Amino acid sequence: MRRILVAATFVAAAAGLVGSSQASPTAQHLRDANQAGHATTSVFASGFNNPRGLTFGPDGNLYVAEGGLGGSNSTVGQCPQAAGAGAPYTGSTNDPVRGGRISRVSPGGAVTTVVNALPSSQTSPGLGSLVSGVSSVAFIGNQLYALLAGAGCSHGVPSVPNGVIRVGSDGRWSLIANLSAFLASHPAAHPDLEDFEPDGTWYSMISFDGALYPMDSNHGELDRVTPDGSISRVVDISAQVGHVVPTALVHRGSSDSGDEAEQENGSGTTFIANLGLFGPTDGTGDEHIYQLSDSGSLSVHASGLEQVLGLAFRQGNLYALEMSTTGGGPTAGTGAIVRVQNGAPVETVASGLTFPTGMTVGPDGAFYVSDHGFGSGAGAGRVLRITIP
Repeated sequence: MRRILVAATFVAAAAGLVGSSQASPTAQHLRDANQAGHATTSVFASGFNNPRGLTFGPDGNLYVAEGGLGGSNSTVGQCPQAAGAGAPYTGSTNDPVRGGRISRVSPGGAVTTVVNALPSSQTSPGLGSLVSGVSSVAFIGNQLYALLAGAGCSHGVPSVPNGVIRVGSDGRWSLIANLSAFLASHPAAHPDLEDFEPDGTWYSMISFDGALYPMDSNHGELDRVTPDGSISRVVDISAQVGHVVPTALVHRGSSDSGDEAEQENGSGTTFIANLGLFGPTDGTGDEHIYQLSDSGSLSVHASGLEQVLGLAFRQGNLYALEMSTTGGGPTAGTGAIVRVQNGAPVETVASGLTFPTGMTVGPDGAFYVSDHGFGSGAGAGRVLRITIP
């Protein structure tokens, strides 16, 4: 059973579900979420196009990466295409309506656009025309950076590669690191050729120690990007644990709290979680959280998780965002947040989420989660605020 890639291709099994009645959240879904661990769930902001990673900036606002709405430009015959059922992709460049974007949400929930018309692409209709664009956002000091995942010639965007961009206060952006080229010149040891994406499927990026750390789910690697654009390999995940589709990333600093503000602290430990298989093993908890040592080796920190797309620390505890928790492929309304405890089964603290795709912890200690993160159409994405005791 091959592993399906996250962002643009990870929802092959879910494509038929997104358009069903299960795809829309219901009051019962939110009640279920409130019952799990006595969590309280509310809609913090809405109107997003395929929201993905999110982070709080030094100004106290929440910044949300959005995949956009895809595009119609094809590059078949111009460059190598992606393998698998998701190909050929079609994309858009400089499209203010369909393009990826970054939104800013005030503490009161007001949404404004920081930058739009970023590259966005979509799979073939056979995989539901699933969208990828901007996948993650991060800060170094007051400077905003973002990770492009829907760009590159294999995604129908020949003029812009996948990479890390710097975003100015005026909404202008510039590419500082060409990750598509880095993949080509630094191949991973064990990519899955049946699902191979020449430009990668870059899903998560964090910052600490004055640098950015983007991770590619398709080739299976974590890299380091400095503000001047230098790229280096941190770990070839595929060489150590195979094609596990790494998707989620968090760095815990050395102080006792472990909250996400510590990602600016260079000391500490990095944790990586994976998406895993879609198929007969769904619902069996066969995904892991790996701990990355200073020497670059991976060890299993925790097991018993499902389809993880986010990691965060809160009050010293590690939490994972599970996109779906049932058998038979991704299922709307079954996403969850679980608390990870050493030597003990994971504990569900919030449930009933609909295809959640990103998670962060706010200054108020609440979880902020991108919900309806794929497959729900224009403006259907939203950010939930979830509080737990």
